[in-house]
Amino acid sequence: MPNYQLVLASTSPYRKQLLNKLSLSFITCSPDFDETPLEDETPLQLVKRLAKGKAESCKTESASLVIGSDQVCVIDGRIVGKPLSRENAIKQLMQQSGQSIQFYTGLALHNTISGETEVKVDTFTVHFRQLTEKQIARYVDLEEPYYCAGSFKSEGLGIALFDKLEGKDPNTLVGLPLIDLIDMLQEQGISVL
Repeated sequence: MPNYQLVLASTSPYRKQLLNKLSLSFITCSPDFDETPLEDETPLQLVKRLAKGKAESCKTESASLVIGSDQVCVIDGRIVGKPLSRENAIKQLMQQSGQSIQFYTGLALHNTISGETEVKVDTFTVHFRQLTEKQIARYVDLEEPYYCAGSFKSEGLGIALFDKLEGKDPNTLVGLPLIDLIDMLQEQGISVL
């Protein structure tokens, strides 16, 4: 069995922090992949395609296992992007107040020797408290979640926005399903423990 180098196909500091939890040596690369959704693409199809595309876009010199991941937030069946501004973050959070929303996180592991890519999707449901515009504006001003799907950082003060969280792996909400990743790595001969 080759001595695989582990590669995270992401520039996200959050995904890097999550992968560090596994105490495995890895490098990062910036994926070169067009993330534009395709016409009539479902959230599930989108995150699968993006995770796979990101993992397969990172070229390496040595035998590698490349991890790709992508996430979308879905409100009322509609994909919601990153807010990118204070105004949009407040608007998104106002829509989510008192609602339950879904997060779909695609995870891909690409083996550069076999050329095979395994892809999984983990779903997480977030139940929001009933929030006032004043509470939402205060949260947005404190955390500035402009580059986060759903306009919040669950690993920070965002936890105050929620009534309940439902899912297999809390890491999924931040952007990297570690429980699934551990299973995928084991299938490739890499044990975390």
